[in-house]
Order: sequence, then structure tokens, then C-alpha cells
Amino acid sequence: MKLARYGERGAEKPALVDADGNLRDLSAHVGDVAGEVLTDLSVLKEIDPASLPLVEGNPRLGACVGGTGKFICIGLNYADHAAESGLEVPPEPVIFAKYTSAICGPNDPILIPRGSTKTDWEVELGFVIGKKAKYVSEEDAMDHVAGFCLINDVSEREYQIERSGQWSKGKSSDNFGPTGPWLVTPDEVGDFDNLHMWLDVNGERVQDGSTATMVYKVPYLLSYLSQFFTLHPGDIISTGTPPGVGLGFTPPRYLKAGDTVELGIEGLGVQKQICENDA
Repeated sequence: MKLARYGERGAEKPALVDADGNLRDLSAHVGDVAGEVLTDLSVLKEIDPASLPLVEGNPRLGACVGGTGKFICIGLNYADHAAESGLEVPPEPVIFAKYTSAICGPNDPILIPRGSTKTDWEVELGFVIGKKAKYVSEEDAMDHVAGFCLINDVSEREYQIERSGQWSKGKSSDNFGPTGPWLVTPDEVGDFDNLHMWLDVNGERVQDGSTATMVYKVPYLLSYLSQFFTLHPGDIISTGTPPGVGLGFTPPRYLKAGDTVELGIEGLGVQKQICENDA
């Protein structure tokens, strides 16, 4: 099952994606794709998509999950990306926060912060917590996953690396977290450890990888995180990126106003963002 949210920012409505890729409005059944709704999606699976109102036109898509309390990212989780960054794979997962004000729809513009000269791209596999998780074993971890989604972990490298402190200041600018278009349930995703992932800048393929090369896999990450803090329904975990980010080019390549970024992960849909200078 694929779930989505559509409409103006801050007033998104829940939707189901039918077999033809059409949005079907779920408002009569749930208030949002968020919170306790995520704990038992089997109720929504019983609904005949044809019985739901068809969403007309081409509305804006919001982030595929609402009410997110924590947006957690994993750094250096692909050995080849760590190498292009001049770093070694860490002995434990690197964890950093992407503040929730960065969350936006999959096709909303990338806003380049004032004065930024090093805004970068990162295609990533995300997963969303469906059931409260605390001290969860790796064996039971998938019982707590509502679904998977596509994320662009947009990053400002000067703020992240050169401005001291934690990475979050370079990861959390407005619209630095395009999420969606869909939240896809694990049964439909299939082998999430072997999904093709890619990202193009202005039509040029710059990232072309697979989740198969992730160092720390999804069940391990969920279990690991749950040892430090409780994960709640709607929390998003972004699992790292393969090589091909702007920082890794010689010389480095970064985004500017007018650039187009397109990215996708097998079975999880596609995003498209136009870069704009933030007001």
C-alpha cells in the first residue's frame, strides 16, 4: 500500500495511491497519515481504493507523513560515500538531527540559504516509525516500521563542516528535507536491502547506487536508536547516501538557483526540485 498527503502546506489531506497511480482521498476514514493511524495500517488495507473519491487535477504533494516529532539521520552509512568524504566508516552509526522545520513536500523547491555557496544533495532511503519503540531487539525491529519513503537529505557543507559545532546546522535549513512522494508499506517494498537509488542534477546522473551497500541495515538502525531514546509513530529515520554528492567531486560541485534536482528509489517514487534562493 502507498499512502500520500496532498494540498496546501500545513493543510494536507490523507490519500491512498491506487494501482493506476491516482490519488484517492482518505479524509472520510482518517484525519492524517500521522500518529496513531500509523500503528495499524491494516484497517486502511481493507478499503477498496475504487470506493474512495478520486483527487482531481495535479495537487501539491506534502511530506508523506505528518506530525513528525523526530527526524533522525545516519551519517557515513555507505562505505564508498565515506571514502569520497575522506572519512572512515565509523564503528557505530553516526547519528544527527535534521530539525523538523526542514520537512517539505517531495517537489517543493530547494531553498538555498542566504549566503550559501555549498548546498549539496543526498538521495536516501527513509523509514517511518509506526509503533512506539524502546529497547527493541533487532529481530523485532520491523514490527515497528510503518513504511519506507524517499528523502533528499539536502545539506549545506560550509555550515555542516566549516562552521564548528554539530552537523545539524548544515542539515536543517528550510526545505532541506523533501520527503515522499509516498509512504510505502514494507510488504509492498519487498527487499528493502536491495533497492536501486539515483539522483540527477540538471539531467546528469550524479548518484547511482543501491541500498545493498548500506553498512548498517534498517533493523539494526532501529534497534540501535531505540537503546538511546524512544521512537514514536511518525518519527523519520534517513539512512545515509551512496557516493556522488557534490562534496565528493573534484572540484566540488554545489547547487545554485535555477538548478533542477531529480531523484528516486526503486518502488518508492520520484522527487523533482527546482533550486531557489531563500528570501
